[in-house]
Amino acid sequence: MLHTYRALPLFLFMFFLLAACASESAKEGEKEVNVLFNFSTNSLDPHVDTSYVSLRAGITETLVHLNDEDLSIEPWLAKSWKSQDGQVWEISLKEGVTFQNGKPMDGKAVKASLERAMKDSLAVKNALRIESIEAKGNLLIIRTEMPFPEFPSELVHPNTSIIDVKERDYRNKPIGTGPFAVANFMPGTRVDLVRYDSYWDGAAKLETARFSFNEDANARSLALKSGDADIVFRPEVESLADLEAMDTIKVDSTPTFRVHQITMNLEKKALQDIHVRKAIDAVIDRPSIVDTILQGHAEVAKGPFPSSFSFAPDYPKKESGMEAARMYLEKAGYRKVGGVLKRNGKPLKLSLLTYSSRADLPLIAQVFQSDAGRLGIDVEIKQIDIPEEYMAANRDWDLATYSNLTAPRGDAGYYLNATYHPKGALNFSGVIDDHLTTLIDTLNVTVDQDKRSELAEGIAMYVDEQVYNSFILHPNTLVAYDSDKVKNWVTSRSEYYMLTNELDVL
Repeated sequence: MLHTYRALPLFLFMFFLLAACASESAKEGEKEVNVLFNFSTNSLDPHVDTSYVSLRAGITETLVHLNDEDLSIEPWLAKSWKSQDGQVWEISLKEGVTFQNGKPMDGKAVKASLERAMKDSLAVKNALRIESIEAKGNLLIIRTEMPFPEFPSELVHPNTSIIDVKERDYRNKPIGTGPFAVANFMPGTRVDLVRYDSYWDGAAKLETARFSFNEDANARSLALKSGDADIVFRPEVESLADLEAMDTIKVDSTPTFRVHQITMNLEKKALQDIHVRKAIDAVIDRPSIVDTILQGHAEVAKGPFPSSFSFAPDYPKKESGMEAARMYLEKAGYRKVGGVLKRNGKPLKLSLLTYSSRADLPLIAQVFQSDAGRLGIDVEIKQIDIPEEYMAANRDWDLATYSNLTAPRGDAGYYLNATYHPKGALNFSGVIDDHLTTLIDTLNVTVDQDKRSELAEGIAMYVDEQVYNSFILHPNTLVAYDSDKVKNWVTSRSEYYMLTNELDVL
């Protein structure tokens, strides 16, 4: 039987706090909506916040936008872009755009914002690969360190959001160009928003909004049922039937570009043996996890990319199951002694990180712990808060349940660079593979889309052969909302765009 983690006193405190906050903020007759999100943040700084709250809450915007329908990139704050050689780029900015303090968003301001993002975030610096930026009115001339055909797609990333860097309270009140400005921010709890009347794409239909945080999926579901939240991101899966039975609640289950995976720390000696990695991969019962933990709201993963993507290869059938796992462990030199798996007299013990803001990950960790235990592997589960921060700063772990958007710009380059390149911001495994790096560098300078897809397929196949990570499933994004109140809500596949100027209440 699966058991979810419960911290009743904390849950009750957060639930009643949310209710109190909702009642104190709503004004008579005011058009307001309360979105309850599953990740909290202590900072609204769009250049470093890994929860991307500033973009999701409509505070900031990026130069380039991702079209959810066809995965193409399209203008947003940028009007157009062009390059003759893939290295020198001319980016024309939209005219008439102002920051929420009324100042114009011109080339000089955008240049300063991008330079500040690269200065404060190594991940942004490595992703953009910008050598120089020149501003001429509303025109930017950007030179990258090398030919980089996919450079515009990198400008979709929330951490490249454009802000007025002269307003220096980035953490609590970034000044962006979006339809909503920050009225008040309570770190870890909520951000209150007010309509920016001079928004370049037309003032928002809502007067105010609240973007709240609660990492307990059950609490989020209860908040929607009680009316203390209008839109809930990732409600508890077990509550979906009850929510769908309510006449006023609509539940969206939308396929996305996300993958749940087990990240392997290749600095650990045991995991440097490919047979151990194959055993870990083989023991994962993916169909069962999809059916029980996700209740069918997911696709079994064969690799990092959903099967609908052009660059998702046709993987060969793998050996899987307990017997296959035992076979791989035997090849690695392990033998079961007194119920414990040992090699050279040393037991195989693994530390597994997980985090509760994605409620299904701790459950997946428990299932893995149980199945690995049947093989004689001692798995210790450790709960953490912010996985990116913990895995980047600590190497005292062997495995981690982790969830990542693998193609948020409609291209394989983002995930492959971030996860497997030595300079990748999400290379928590510590992969250093010269052959793989060469393949990724070749992809980065390839322009033709068919050729890019072919190269990406080959890289994904190589990663699969090396079992650098184990891919479990592609979860749907689940959003539930009060359909009697909320109008024009769109559950985006990218998970980037939430509070828009079109969102309304009846």
